[in-house]
Amino acid sequence: MGLFDFFSKEKKESLDKGLEKTKQSFLSKIARTIAGKSKVDDEVLDELEEVLISSDVGVDTTLKIIERIEERVAKDKVMNTSELDTILKEEIAALLEENEALSTVLDPIDETKKPYVIMVVGVNGVGKTTTIGKLANQFKKAGKNVVLGAADTFRAAAVDQLVIWSERVGVDIVQQGMGADPASVAFDTLQSAKANNADVVIVDTAGRLHNKVNLMNELSKIKRVMDKVVPGAPHEVLLVLDGSTGQNAYEQAKQFSAATDINALAITKLDGTAKGGVVIGISDQMKIPVKYIGVGEGVEDLQFFNRTEFVDSLFN
Repeated sequence: MGLFDFFSKEKKESLDKGLEKTKQSFLSKIARTIAGKSKVDDEVLDELEEVLISSDVGVDTTLKIIERIEERVAKDKVMNTSELDTILKEEIAALLEENEALSTVLDPIDETKKPYVIMVVGVNGVGKTTTIGKLANQFKKAGKNVVLGAADTFRAAAVDQLVIWSERVGVDIVQQGMGADPASVAFDTLQSAKANNADVVIVDTAGRLHNKVNLMNELSKIKRVMDKVVPGAPHEVLLVLDGSTGQNAYEQAKQFSAATDINALAITKLDGTAKGGVVIGISDQMKIPVKYIGVGEGVEDLQFFNRTEFVDSLFN
C-alpha cells in the first residue's frame, strides 16, 4: 500500500462519479457506432476513430489504438461488434501499462529524500493552488510535516489563496507577498523546511506562458536556488493541467515541457467535463506519468492516479 489510500471504496466511488460525464459520452458514442452492425469492419473502425478523436484522446494516440484493433481483427478474421468494448478497454489499458513501465510511479513521494521537494507549475486557472492545497492536506493526513512556498508572486490572489489553504489544512507557509523574487521565496521556503525537519515541501510558481524564454529563465533560477539548499531539489516538477480544456491541455503540456523538465502531471476538473479521454492521450504522447487526477471539488477528490482503476471506471 502506498502513502495515499487510493484503493478504498470511497475513492472508487468518487472516481466513478467524477468520470460520469466522460463515460456517458464515450460509451454512448461507441453504442451508436456499432448499432445495427454485427461485425467489426473498416466502416466500424473509421467511426470508432472519430469517436476517440472527438473524446479528446488525440489523433496520434487514436491511430495507435485503431492500428492495434485492426491487427486483432486481421488475426481473428471475424470479430463481433459485441466484443468491441472489451477489446477497446484491453488496448487502452495495454497502452497505459506500457507507458507506466517507462516511468513507474508507486508512491507520491520518495521517502529517502527529506525534505521531498515538489515544484508546481501550470497556467493560471487550471486549479494549481487548489491542487497544492489538496496535496498538502493528504500528505498531512498521512502524518507528514508539510511546508508550502508561495513563489507565484506575480498575482496577489495566488499568494492569498495559498495562505488560506495553509490555514485550512494546518501547515506552515513561507510567503513574501506579491512582487517578491520567486527564487528568494523558494530559498526561504527550503531553509525553513530544513530548520523544521519537514518531510514535504510544495512550492507554487507563476503560470505565465506569454514568453517562454522568461518562463524558462524564471523556473531555472528557482531550481538552481533550491538545489543549493537541498541538493537534488526539486525532486518533482508537477505540471497541473485542466482536463476540461481537452486538447488545449496537451498543448500546454508540450509548451511547459519545452520550458522546463516536467516529471509528473496532475489533470484536474475531470468531473465537470466529457473530455476525460485527454488523460489517455496525454499519458501516451507526453511519456510523463499522470500522477494525480482531480475528480471533484472535495478535498479528498484529488486522487493518486491508478491506470487500471481509471480504465475500469471508464468502461464499467
